[in-house]
Amino acid sequence: MRIRSVALMLGSTALATSLLAAPILAADYPVLRGSQIEDAPPPPSRFTWDGFYFGGGAGVSDTQFKPGTGLQDLARFAFRNTTLGQQIDMGNLVNNLPSKSDSGATYFGFAGYNWAFGDAVLGFEADYTRSGHSYQIDDYIARRAVTPDGTVNDFTLTTQQGAKLDDYATARVRLGWAFGNFMPFATIGGAVGRFNTMSTVTATNYLTQTNPVTGVISQGQANGYPLTVGSTKKNVYGFGLTVGGGVDWALTDNMFLRGEYQLIRFADVEGTTTTVNTARAALGVKF
Repeated sequence: MRIRSVALMLGSTALATSLLAAPILAADYPVLRGSQIEDAPPPPSRFTWDGFYFGGGAGVSDTQFKPGTGLQDLARFAFRNTTLGQQIDMGNLVNNLPSKSDSGATYFGFAGYNWAFGDAVLGFEADYTRSGHSYQIDDYIARRAVTPDGTVNDFTLTTQQGAKLDDYATARVRLGWAFGNFMPFATIGGAVGRFNTMSTVTATNYLTQTNPVTGVISQGQANGYPLTVGSTKKNVYGFGLTVGGGVDWALTDNMFLRGEYQLIRFADVEGTTTTVNTARAALGVKF
């Protein structure tokens, strides 16, 4: 009987101890409480790059103008159908004109649309830029030549060549890869620019002739000289290609910053080939 009483007392003690410890264990594991599950923060949202967007910004551009063969052709034309022009290639006298560059701030606006395929982003974008960069080269050449008939030709060539890039627009395909709020991208497309151009040659030819019979010397300008060929034109359009790359950084769900490099190469426009290098920054809004 004593052993049975002791066993009964020990069992009762153990049961009481377990009942008292239960609230303590529950307090040690707050994650089991319903209120704690309801207060858990939601998972962070993922930024999406697809959709329409637009924006604007500014950049620093270096524009290089390279003269072509336009002045050479004009110089030859100025002495066409003359004995002197047949004897001397006038185009060689105005060859190798140096390239010129102009640099400074440019301002632009852009708009586009993105399609997201997972982390890959395909987009189409157009932009418009105000430039105003220009160049002008003036040159003067004086030569003397004696034609087979004994006439002394003191001739000159005054050349003027220049261009001003007023503004330009591009249409580009964009290929990007999203890393959360950052999206590096590359671009390729076409460009059209609006130029004012000047390409003229003014020629003179002062003749000294001796009459083979009387020996009388006569001097004066050749018939038709001074002569200016070429023209000055406004709103001449040139076409070219563009490539570039940069990165977009999403600040909010609807706003992003951009840093970008853009290269544009325009084909020959009235004797000038133009290349534009631009580093630019912009602020955009996405819908």
